[in-house]
Amino acid sequence: MKILKYIFWTFYRIWFYILVCLPILILFPFLILSILKESWYPFFFRLARIWAKFILMGMGFVPIIKREEALDKSKSYMFIANHTSMADIMLMLVTVKNPFVFVGKAELAKIPLFGFFYKRTCILVDRSSAKSRHAVFLRAQKRLKSGLSICIFPEGGVPEEHIELDTFKDGAFRLAINHQIPVVPLTFADNKKRFSFTFFSGSPGRMRVKVHKLIPTSGLTIDDTKDLNAKAREVILKQLDVFCGK
Repeated sequence: MKILKYIFWTFYRIWFYILVCLPILILFPFLILSILKESWYPFFFRLARIWAKFILMGMGFVPIIKREEALDKSKSYMFIANHTSMADIMLMLVTVKNPFVFVGKAELAKIPLFGFFYKRTCILVDRSSAKSRHAVFLRAQKRLKSGLSICIFPEGGVPEEHIELDTFKDGAFRLAINHQIPVVPLTFADNKKRFSFTFFSGSPGRMRVKVHKLIPTSGLTIDDTKDLNAKAREVILKQLDVFCGK
């Protein structure tokens, strides 16, 4: 039985990458058109949501989304979530309807096909470079002024399997305060179980999401960054405990 599990997990991983690439190839002409001008990004975002839904459905993942508050489609937000899976990107795209731009690791731009569009639509950051981190603020400012939102996984990477929720970096919260946009925490409950970064793991099933009430930043200053960070992390950590039945 154990060998059958390893065979399943191997093919399950291969199937995931097929699902990632297939819709990109099918939608390639439309995707190319959508990145020709920055003002056409909302069209690219709609295509990206189709891509994400296709992958989740093909993997047998069933998103179960609960929202504590309706968001204004005309406003910008800072979306944050815990990061445990390669499927986090897809689940974020399916959950959030407001067009947003990911701030993510520059290394992902090396992934064939996916990386081509990733580096042209997302804000890339090399966390080892102070210059790169500063450039993120400038690019994010430009996107926010155009009416888009920003999404950051504030743990700054994927924590080790035994860590429920790692410490949060301050970047997302500084950005939110600088631009006086609300922070919207999301808690992903099942992504580690469904499709973690451990190769021999994963299975179809539910993916529970809690979209929490927004945390306002109006009137906050950079001195409030740590408090905002702690408040947002506490919201997600408490919800993870609820999901786990603690």
